[in-house]
Amino acid sequence: MNFTQVLLLLSLTVLFSSCFNSSKKSTNNEVDNAVYPSDVIPFMDEWKILLGDGTYNNKLVNYQKDGFFFVQNEGETNWVVYKTPNLGVTSRTSKNTRTELGQIKRWKPLEGGKLTGTLKVMHVSSSGDARVASSYSVVVGQIHSDEGHENEPLKIFYKKFPGHSKGSVFWNYEINTAGDNAKRWDYSTPAWGYDNTVVGYSADEYPDEPVDGIALGEEFSYEVNVYKGVMYLTFASEGHETVTFTKNLVKSDFATKIAIPEQIKKRYPASRSDGIERENAYAGELQFFKQGAYNQTRSKCSEDSLGMNSKTESVADDIERQYANGCYAEVWFKEASVGAGTPPADKN
Repeated sequence: MNFTQVLLLLSLTVLFSSCFNSSKKSTNNEVDNAVYPSDVIPFMDEWKILLGDGTYNNKLVNYQKDGFFFVQNEGETNWVVYKTPNLGVTSRTSKNTRTELGQIKRWKPLEGGKLTGTLKVMHVSSSGDARVASSYSVVVGQIHSDEGHENEPLKIFYKKFPGHSKGSVFWNYEINTAGDNAKRWDYSTPAWGYDNTVVGYSADEYPDEPVDGIALGEEFSYEVNVYKGVMYLTFASEGHETVTFTKNLVKSDFATKIAIPEQIKKRYPASRSDGIERENAYAGELQFFKQGAYNQTRSKCSEDSLGMNSKTESVADDIERQYANGCYAEVWFKEASVGAGTPPADKN
């Protein structure tokens, strides 16, 4: 090999090395420039998550998973997206799938806690049975008990029937049943639109659209403030009246049969509608917050959607089919916080 050939070989080596390093540097920049949910809402170190495919993770800083938990940019705003199918892998205590945060810290009602969120629901299942109260709905915030019956003193719902432009936001209180938990029931209260007792006349016949409802893609916010055993709820949305509610979590409103609301007697069968709550409700029980998308619809979208019963499809393949057919819930949050309960405005 003469001198000219050696010089040419060295030049090519330097060139290839430079290209490789440039390519490697570009790849690293792409990784460095990634935006994670924890960049948008920085409280992620206080949560764990269960995704709609059964994935569990308790380290959420710089974590995302495409199709379930990721960031979506919209103009100047980044949103944290929670997406989950109708059918999938879920927790031991529920048949409903979720892509939902679960608070790591536990607290008792007298100790209190606060959860806030500013969000918009982008999709609820396009299929369901209009006679079933949970169809076409998603839970976007919860308080969950970690002891006793493990019931839920709060679930915040968004629900929209097919063909309607507006949906309802309501919240449910589940009694902490005295005795056999088979007699538990939920009392539902509307923020905007209907409560969960308004259902269809048949599987595909829907009630009238709520006049004061919230549309898909319309922003609203909630604040859940538990202070000295009392839960203070605030719901706000531009163009809608701000509404507030108060519920005692340590002294029951439903401890006698005469106190059972008419709503419950009409909605539940006699075998459940006579259940009563223990007098001190959730006092002394450990609680924790949840936030995200807890899909309440379990139905398939169409006859050709084989669902999780198919042995020929993987979980991932089945979920992709559900997403394509509209069998999913999707919720976007742009702001949220979690912390200690604070005195309500009238206590300051």
